Amino acid sequence: HPQRALYAALRLQEQLSRYSGQLRAQGKLPLQARAGINTGEVVVRSLQTGAGHTEYTPIGHSTSLAARMQALAPVGSIAATGITRKLCEGYFTFKSLGPTRIKGVSEPVDVYEVTGLGPLRTRFQRAAARGLTRFVGRQREMEALRHAAELARAGRGQMVAAMADPGVGKSRLFHEFKLISESEWMTLEAFSVSHGKATAYLPVLELLREYFHIAATDDSRTRREKVTGRVLALDRSLEDTLPYLFGLLGLSEGDDPLAQMDAQIRRRRTHEAIKRLLLRESLNQPLMMIFEDLHWIDGETQSLLNLLVESIATARILLLVNYRPEYRHEWGNRTHYTQLRLDPLGHQSAGGMLDSLLGEAPELAPLKRLIVERTEGNPFFMEEAVQMLLDAGALARVPHPGPLPATLSSRGDAPSSPVKIAGEESKEGSYLEGEGSKGREQRIGEIKLIRPLAELKIPPTVQAVLAARIDRLPAAEKELLQTLAVIGKDLALSVIEAVAGQNEARLEPMLTDLQLGEFIYEQPSLGGTEYTFKHALTQEVAYNSLLAERRRALHERTARAIEELYSHQLEDRCSSLFRHYSLAHQPVKAVRYAQMTAEQALNRGAYAEAASTVENGLKLVNELAGDRERLGAELALRSIESAVARVLYGTISLERERAVRRMCELGEKLGGGEHSLRGLIALCNILFNRGESARGLELAQRCIALAEETAHADLLAVAYEQAGLLANGCGKLKEAISHMQDARNASRSVALASSGMLPGTSVSDALPLQLLGRVGEAANVAEERLRRARESGHLFSLAIALTDAAGLCHIRRQPEAALSHA
Repeated sequence: HPQRALYAALRLQEQLSRYSGQLRAQGKLPLQARAGINTGEVVVRSLQTGAGHTEYTPIGHSTSLAARMQALAPVGSIAATGITRKLCEGYFTFKSLGPTRIKGVSEPVDVYEVTGLGPLRTRFQRAAARGLTRFVGRQREMEALRHAAELARAGRGQMVAAMADPGVGKSRLFHEFKLISESEWMTLEAFSVSHGKATAYLPVLELLREYFHIAATDDSRTRREKVTGRVLALDRSLEDTLPYLFGLLGLSEGDDPLAQMDAQIRRRRTHEAIKRLLLRESLNQPLMMIFEDLHWIDGETQSLLNLLVESIATARILLLVNYRPEYRHEWGNRTHYTQLRLDPLGHQSAGGMLDSLLGEAPELAPLKRLIVERTEGNPFFMEEAVQMLLDAGALARVPHPGPLPATLSSRGDAPSSPVKIAGEESKEGSYLEGEGSKGREQRIGEIKLIRPLAELKIPPTVQAVLAARIDRLPAAEKELLQTLAVIGKDLALSVIEAVAGQNEARLEPMLTDLQLGEFIYEQPSLGGTEYTFKHALTQEVAYNSLLAERRRALHERTARAIEELYSHQLEDRCSSLFRHYSLAHQPVKAVRYAQMTAEQALNRGAYAEAASTVENGLKLVNELAGDRERLGAELALRSIESAVARVLYGTISLERERAVRRMCELGEKLGGGEHSLRGLIALCNILFNRGESARGLELAQRCIALAEETAHADLLAVAYEQAGLLANGCGKLKEAISHMQDARNASRSVALASSGMLPGTSVSDALPLQLLGRVGEAANVAEERLRRARESGHLFSLAIALTDAAGLCHIRRQPEAALSHA
């Protein structure tokens, strides 16, 4: 495993470098290390220790040569031999240190310094570089992509969509196009997953993390530095996008200036920040963005995608998307939009594909016709059918000394990795040969028909094909595949070990067999080994083959494993934990993570996802055991529902009022006090915006009394603030001024929750002063508040202060000043 050794060495150096930085900051000497790596055969000797344990020590020339590499490595770096470099070429970057004389070796040894990660991540990428099987039947689609690319490169941005049923070859088409285009383009790629609709911005987050080179092991400070460095290096005028990028990536710290911003404004500006970043990047070089599997896209990513579609017409951007026929969009009237419908392969192209898989022996012609008939030319179905026949022993490969039929590899619609830069791809193999590798077919062996054609049973659907293949697995491997299907599409080895209850040594042979059977493939990362399903349909069939009781138990084990392994970053996993605990029928934790997921979506401005999560969470509330637990959980979810309804339907909408009144009911059932206050204060806000200030003022005074009883300073401040606004609406100007002063006094260290403004920045209390004729005092208050708002750096506070100041100037009949503030 030379790749694993280099990943481990790079990770070691990365962690050691971070720790040395901490030591320097403490005035201590840093720690540095060398690492040496060689690949070759070793003999493992067993040694008996005094405690009766057995230890194993590798010995031999390969081990000695690795030690020599360690001695030759520059301080703080990694040195490897030529054979290790050859095996890992493309996966890592190397710098030659030249041939070196090594004691005990007759000839000089080529030594290389490992300088970082290369562009390749999987065996497929390396196979693609060497040459895949023939790419047939998509000439029209490739020509359309070339034409769109020419227009985009010239500054006439284009969007091309590939629509097809599962397995027809959407992803393979894009992969082949990247092969002939990647040298001229920066390529960013992201994909949606079947359960991703519940996680706002999932593809966008992965895309940004890859763009900024954020590793899973990076701490928040390192992540912020990477984002800041790349943005400012690109264009310092983009500095104002940093707070929005930090907010989306969960990197805000201290007093987040966006925390109290109106959610719709924050959402819009976040989308705008990402758009500006990508448009500016396209000025440096043409940008190709690929979004896969839009039929699983979440609402916020969809909104961003809609914005990008509107913005690329004059940019050097080629936007490629693919989806299944059930996906709906509103791009059809765009002049820069092209849709490609990929149909299954025709008889000629399907025959060409099967020739590459099975060879051209005349006796196989009836089998090929049968496969094409049963699979209807679907490339994925055809490969699965051939693989099933091989697994069943109906077909066999016969070694051949010369050129032989092409490799059976992966499907035409295999899933891509989360995000890849500059042409990176993670599908392992493909069913046809790409133009970028034409003329370099790989031959593996002649195919022979072992059983009579009449005895062959080819399932009519891919689900049946996959189910038949899964049933043929050994019991332990089938159980492991089913376990993986429950865990999810992307599978960290540490989670697999915890859920399966087996260590890596026992799992590795089975995982290898599942890879060889092309059910899953490995995608190494600095954070440890990871696996992913070759195709979403494979996961679906394996999942559905489990009994419901077994599924529930595995979902619970998966959730507990995630909690234990990622206890320090549960906020990144709350959506997954909500899904697993829901399917495990564990309502207590499911409701808890529903609340976390909904709050996270709300904070990101993903209102549709927040509303959906709240709806699903409320369905589970009634399953909670105790009355107070049910009431408390529902109150928390209704509070989020109220905030979402305010944005989606309006401040005084029926939907918001229904949620707020339910909050009040729940608060009373829980004993009133603080439980009731939030709902009552929200009701005050509804009455104020409806113009029912008199009713609202009575309720606000009741809220003040309740808040004083609970000694909750924040809620007391909000109650005073609402009372001030309502008193002003009633024309009780002196009372309004008094309440607003009380609000500032009650909340000098926190933002006012209902207005979201920092203390001392509100201009609203200048209005009643102006109306009372205290013009000079009103002007002084407004000027002071504006000064504090500008100095605070709190954008939302400044925006509201300017808005109120504009209104004040309008009352004074100062149109130019009002326009300036507005």
